[in-house]
Amino acid sequence: MTGNSHSLTEAFKGQPKTVWVTAFAAVIAFMGIGLVDPILNTIREALNAPETKLTLLFGVYMGVQVVAMLLTGWAAYRFGPKRTLTTGLVCIVIAAGVSTFAGNIDQLIALRVIWGLGNALFIATALAFIVGQATGGQHGAILLYEAALGAGLAVGPLLGAVLGEWTWRAPFGGTALLMLAGAILCTVMLPPDGPRTERQPVALLDPIKALRNRALLINSIGSAFYTGALFTVIAWAPIAMGLRPIYAGMIFFGWGLLTALAGVFVASRVAEAIGDRGGVMAAICGYLVVMLLAGVGVVGDQVWLIGAAVVLSGIPSGILNTLFTGVAMSATDESTPRSVASAGYSFLRWMGAAASAILVAYLGQWFGLASPFWFAAGYCALALFALLITGGTRPGEHEVDEADVLVGAEEF
Repeated sequence: MTGNSHSLTEAFKGQPKTVWVTAFAAVIAFMGIGLVDPILNTIREALNAPETKLTLLFGVYMGVQVVAMLLTGWAAYRFGPKRTLTTGLVCIVIAAGVSTFAGNIDQLIALRVIWGLGNALFIATALAFIVGQATGGQHGAILLYEAALGAGLAVGPLLGAVLGEWTWRAPFGGTALLMLAGAILCTVMLPPDGPRTERQPVALLDPIKALRNRALLINSIGSAFYTGALFTVIAWAPIAMGLRPIYAGMIFFGWGLLTALAGVFVASRVAEAIGDRGGVMAAICGYLVVMLLAGVGVVGDQVWLIGAAVVLSGIPSGILNTLFTGVAMSATDESTPRSVASAGYSFLRWMGAAASAILVAYLGQWFGLASPFWFAAGYCALALFALLITGGTRPGEHEVDEADVLVGAEEF
């Protein structure tokens, strides 16, 4: 987005109804990420769930998306983007709706597998659909998609907090109803899929083959370590704070809001000043600092400091969500289609998220409640090291164009 003068207001003007319908469904889909945060402690008490299973609500959700990253392109080619998109929505409706009646934590974990699959099928296809249907070029479409992402990240914890004050089941039911409305609107209003001959073929293993590019591979590994730190915040901070839903929800609302604002308004300015690679490295350093602050908060039993670190982490996170992909994509060569390289990059990135979300509870058991944040700071250091050893573009040499940030908008 560097060097582009488009504004979010301009991106909103004159968009067709199909784009707004898809964006509405995207907001609800992204709400599912932070929805569980405010009610984690309530679920633990109601279902007598150990921490190792609580964090699996995020681990399996992200783990299935790792595999689904290899399937979404093939599914869109084989069945058509509209069918793939609406199938994803239906999976989310079913998973969220049945979660309302779950009797134990194992049932919730199994339903989050279905939810994660549906989310992966939807968000990857929805981005391509919005870019294809939106007026005003790809940049405006991506800004619109990023706005939907930010709104979902902010509203999800708020909805979970408000409804979670009544019962932990209510946020799941509310999300199912909203997503059902989105699924119906998409089914009715989106144009039908064209013949398969008009779509570009995609093989299942093409994204893995793209990782033969050493620079792309190491940059993707760096991104995986950063995402591991991100999901330490998402999966462990609610447990470390131990707050009732409304308070935890307000903290994660602030986190989501800053993530959205930084991604849409700050990232491009940072890239203009020091380049996209320099911006990524600076933001990772910022993330490392807030992870250390969160760890200090746990050690000192200062819940306010943990909460402040969570909220502040939204700023570097928003910058990284937009810029990190530009660094990875600048490492590709002309022999590999950017969409295929992006899928391989996302595959490793979400593997870092899934591993971190599963590991945090065990780290807390083995090394103390603050240790997941210490490890998250270490993940950030490893991400910096990966960027340093790949070299790549110097700050100011590479500008993030619209296609570069396509996967940046898919970060969640």
